[in-house]
Amino acid sequence: MKRREFVAVLGGAAAWPLAGHAQQPERVRRVGVLIPWPESDPVAQRSVTAFALALGRFGWVEGKNIRIDYRFAAGDPTLLNTYASELVGLSPQVILASTPQAVAAVRQQTETIPIVFVLVVDPVGLGLIQSLAHPGGSLTGFSALDAPLMGKWLQLLKEVAPDVTRVAVIFNPDTTAAALFNGAIEAAAPSFGMTVKLAPVHDATVIEEAVAAQAHEPGGGIICLPDSFSVTHADAISVAATRHKLPLIGPPPLVRAGGLISYFIDIVDVHAQAASYIDRILKGANPADLPVQYPTKFSLIINLKTAKALGLTVPPGMLDLADEVIE
Repeated sequence: MKRREFVAVLGGAAAWPLAGHAQQPERVRRVGVLIPWPESDPVAQRSVTAFALALGRFGWVEGKNIRIDYRFAAGDPTLLNTYASELVGLSPQVILASTPQAVAAVRQQTETIPIVFVLVVDPVGLGLIQSLAHPGGSLTGFSALDAPLMGKWLQLLKEVAPDVTRVAVIFNPDTTAAALFNGAIEAAAPSFGMTVKLAPVHDATVIEEAVAAQAHEPGGGIICLPDSFSVTHADAISVAATRHKLPLIGPPPLVRAGGLISYFIDIVDVHAQAASYIDRILKGANPADLPVQYPTKFSLIINLKTAKALGLTVPPGMLDLADEVIE
């Protein structure tokens, strides 16, 4: 064999392992996602879809270089704990946990797997992080709401239902940052000519009773605090408010179920935003160094059908500003 031919063959042989290496599949990273709502819930479906699409924009493609394991707890605390254990058992590189209850369930199972949270109010007050700017530990994410937003809720309720002078605040003290929200509501209510009655409900059996009690006198209205309980029982709360002809303001699922108005963080958008932190952690970032962010996008939703049933006229300017009008 001529020397030139021998060198060519040798060079080709040396290239074989390199070519084989280049064709090896990309390393697949694993991400767990714990959602507190039913899998059939439209907002839950839109949220996880937006999350996956956002990851795709960072180059993470399901079945190629990432596997996403979803668990939907349908508002069941026992399922939350079970699914948190399952996800941790899969040894993901990071877990997305939606709502404080999901975060708590995951934290009971691991102190080392990074957690990115969404829809968590006052993460510092809950003891999840050291500070917003420097979370420390293995958690970071996106806070849900500032307590001062409750003043905006009162303002909107008064604009649509000017005769409201009494508001009952319905909440489950086991699943929401009640003290934070209620303090803000009680502080702001007098400026809108309203008094406040706190109406804690620990389970679905007392929803009707809590709503009916607010209808005994004229001028009643309802604020339903945002948490997994109110979302899971959106139909029951909204139907009771409609039956007793009480204007209700609360998170979006309640308005879509028949409540009057919602001004709330864009739940779908915040799940998409979470993909940016998942991406950074998968690429080596330390969650302790990623500052917790506040929401930047809110949605105004008005149920015009409910307004008409209550004999209320929604100001045209408010309708023009609405992101969604239910007719």
